[in-house]
Amino acid sequence: MSDEKKEFGKDFAEDAKKAANEFQEEVKKTFDPNSPDNGKIVAIVAHITIIGWIVALIMNSQNRTEFGSFYIRQTLGIWLLTIVLGIIPIVGCFAAVIGLVLIVMSLINAASNKMDPTVVVGEYFQDWFKSL
Repeated sequence: MSDEKKEFGKDFAEDAKKAANEFQEEVKKTFDPNSPDNGKIVAIVAHITIIGWIVALIMNSQNRTEFGSFYIRQTLGIWLLTIVLGIIPIVGCFAAVIGLVLIVMSLINAASNKMDPTVVVGEYFQDWFKSL
């Protein structure tokens, strides 16, 4: 084996180690449970349909943040409230609109890094779903 190939192999190995270390540091920064961005991502994803809520729940279970948990509880409560209101005959006509308005208000608060509970029922959601 020529010296040129050995040198190339050493350089390649050093570059690969350097790239792996940089990637590892980026992963640590991205998925740091103390990072406020991690909770914000979970909070926003939780607002995107029921499937988004399930994905956010899984994301938050791996790196639990107070901000993410707050919005997981809020969105679960909003979805359940919308379903229950949809069953009531006269109110059911407006249930989807009420649910959409509450979700949009909650999403705006999540994107603004505010932990404001949903109007009227948000405190109840926090209490009822405190295990999430």
